[in-house]
Amino acid sequence: MKSCNDYRLPSLDALLAFQTAAQLKSFERAAQALSLTASALRKRIAGLEQLLGLALFDRQGGTLALTAQGQMYLEQLTPVLTQLVAIPVHQRPAQRKQRLTLSCPPTFARQILIPRLEEHSQQYPDIDLEIQLSAPMSGTETPLRDIQVSGDSATVEPQHRLLDELLQPLAAPGLLSRYPGIRLPQELACLPLMRSPLEPWQPWFQQAHLALSEPDQGPSLLDLGMMLEAAANAQGVVLARPSLARDWLESGRLVAVGNVRSAPSYHYQLHMHQRSEAAQAFSHWLTQICHEAVEQGQRYLSDPHQGKSGSPDGKNFPR
Repeated sequence: MKSCNDYRLPSLDALLAFQTAAQLKSFERAAQALSLTASALRKRIAGLEQLLGLALFDRQGGTLALTAQGQMYLEQLTPVLTQLVAIPVHQRPAQRKQRLTLSCPPTFARQILIPRLEEHSQQYPDIDLEIQLSAPMSGTETPLRDIQVSGDSATVEPQHRLLDELLQPLAAPGLLSRYPGIRLPQELACLPLMRSPLEPWQPWFQQAHLALSEPDQGPSLLDLGMMLEAAANAQGVVLARPSLARDWLESGRLVAVGNVRSAPSYHYQLHMHQRSEAAQAFSHWLTQICHEAVEQGQRYLSDPHQGKSGSPDGKNFPR
């Protein structure tokens, strides 16, 4: 019985190089498929030909073709490699997914996170994300998650903020059409103002140099998304981040009222309670999409034509 030393056995790398080049009919495409340089792939095939004492490829002309001996060798080799790959111990185990838990406010989830989740899944297929909503100012303690997005009224350094932008009064064109000739910003308080403890009007009044107290009448809602939808239904003027109002601005259901903007009373901040590679990758991705959302919101404000609309007569309300 012959031993292994009695056979001229080529390396598996050389066999795979030959098979791939034969299937793709190109050294360059085969090298790319195997993450090799074309030069390295050619050397492997040349070494195989030297070992076998056969010319496997016809290198004449502009196309790569197998010789008759190369075709015969490929037909004999293919089932052998197929059987080798089928052996269970040679198969790579499925990479275990990393699970991340995230808590964030409802409007942030709906307007910033959810529309981009498919993109995240494609970019990071090995991360399983579990999203749980946290109710702002509910008085209940949110369970600790791997990553947390929260609104913080305390001082937050700019580099740690998400959605770092100024607040803009927004209203439905239908509401504004009821108040023709109104002067801004001094007569804004003549319009019904939407109220929320998350975004009080007092800082905006100060920025507009208006000696007014916080409104005590008008619709009051805690959920920012509900406030934006109510404003889009002509129930009042809402003070909001343009990044969270992009859907309404784009559709023309909300337009900017005046050009005075104010700093928000609280800032979205990202807290990482896990320092894994997955957590850091997600945090970087989230920071990036927040930056893009802010830029897009500002574009809708500076160029109303990017949205569908403006006021009913086609003119923008005074700014």
